This record gives sequence, structure tokens and C-alpha cells, in this order.
Amino acid sequence: MSILGLFDSGFGGLSVVRKVRRALPEYAFAYLGDNARTPYGGLSPETIYQYTLEGVLHLFNRGADLVVLACNTSSSVALRRIQQQYLPFHTAGKRVLGIVIPTAEEVSRQSVTKVIGVLATQVTVASQAYPQEIFKIDPSVDVIQQACPLLVPLIEAGEFEKAEEAADGYIRKLLQQSSRIDTILLGCTHYALIEESICRLVPNDIRVVSQGEIVADKLADYLIRHPEFGTTIERTGKSTFLTTAISPRIETLATRFYGEPIVMQIARIHQD
Repeated sequence: MSILGLFDSGFGGLSVVRKVRRALPEYAFAYLGDNARTPYGGLSPETIYQYTLEGVLHLFNRGADLVVLACNTSSSVALRRIQQQYLPFHTAGKRVLGIVIPTAEEVSRQSVTKVIGVLATQVTVASQAYPQEIFKIDPSVDVIQQACPLLVPLIEAGEFEKAEEAADGYIRKLLQQSSRIDTILLGCTHYALIEESICRLVPNDIRVVSQGEIVADKLADYLIRHPEFGTTIERTGKSTFLTTAISPRIETLATRFYGEPIVMQIARIHQD
């Protein structure tokens, strides 16, 4: 038997894990946040690939055959390379999924004007992952992006008032690019923690889309369609929370992201 693995660069993925736990309460999982090296948004593609691969391999070693990258930056930059260049030659029978494609599939259906705004990290924006994937699904959709370099560091530091102030500026810049935007995608799982603030800052006629429920529903469907994974994951409901750095602040913020108290264990996945 195996477990479900979930990886993120920091805390943000816990907002996805919370929804996955509600959708799949019986599945045993291990979550790993690379809090020692977060945020990934300003790193080089090669560094993001190496850090993400180290996290994936650690979860494989913990018993996961299926790992979900609950991080837009890792999904945008590292996923395809892991799938195409690493897995076929090193880990037969294991699989790594991302969250960009399932999110793109859902958000492309939600816009009436066919103009979607995306708030994301600099690296996710530069990768053009969302415009490319949404274009494959619906070429008539126009995707307008806004990089938000300050949001993840501020959220990771627990500076939520400053994060809301920064988000206000980014939203204004996004909406200045087009008056036809009717849907805004929060293209970073960290942003879920300030989603209510973002919704207050956005005009009432614009839909704000977060990723947690989308990813949870798509994952549940995937496990049904791929019984080679769905039927082999332990049904003990056990939850393991791992981090590459531990402190009272990290535990407090992790609990806030997940929505209930959790106990985190240290995981050493990189060389000092």
C-alpha cells in the first residue's frame, strides 16, 4: 500500500490539502512544505526544478507513489521536466501531477466575457503556463497576468495587513489592463489565506477563483479514473505534515492555512 504525497514550496499548499482532506477523508497522505527555502517565486527555473525534485523524491521515499505539486510555481516550471526527463528513467510506476492544468480547465469555463485575470508569482507569470494551457482549452479566452512579487514573502512572514495593501496595488494594475476582466484567478495557493481581503478589493461583478476545491475535485476524479493509484492508497485517514524548517511561527501559520491545529515534523531533504 502507498500514501498520497503533496508538495509545496511553503504554506500555501495547505489550503489545497484542507480541501483534499474534505473530499478524500479516508486517504492517508503526507504533506511536505519546503519552508526552509521558500519562496520559490524569485528563484531560477533550474533551482526550482532541483528543489521540487528533492521534495518529490523525499515523498516517494516516504511511501508515496503519486505526488501532487500543490504549488503553482513548481507546477509551472518543474512539473513537465520531472514527468518527461526524470520519472521515466528513475522511478517506474510513480507519478507526479500539477495544479495548473486542472485549474486552467475549470477557470476557462467560468468567464462570460472571455477575459481572465491571473494574479501569480513572477516565475509563474514568466512561464506563461496559464495563458498557454487556457489557450489549448479555449483559444477565444484572453488571459491577462499580473505578477505579485511581495505577496508570498508577506504572507509567509504573517504580515497580512501589508499583504492586503500590496494586493490592492496589484489588483489595480491588473484591472487597468482591461475593463472586460470578469474572472480573476488566484494563481498561487498562498493567496487563499487573504482571499477574503482580495474579494473585498475586487469589484462585485468580478468572480474570484481560488484553487483548493478545484484541485480536490479533479484529484478525486483522477483517482477514480486511475485505479492503479486510487485503489492502492491506504484508507487509514492518517495525515503527516512535514517541513524543512520548524519554528513556533511556522507551526502557527501552518495551522492557519490548514484551518485546524496540526503537528509538523522536520524533514531533511537538502544538503546544508
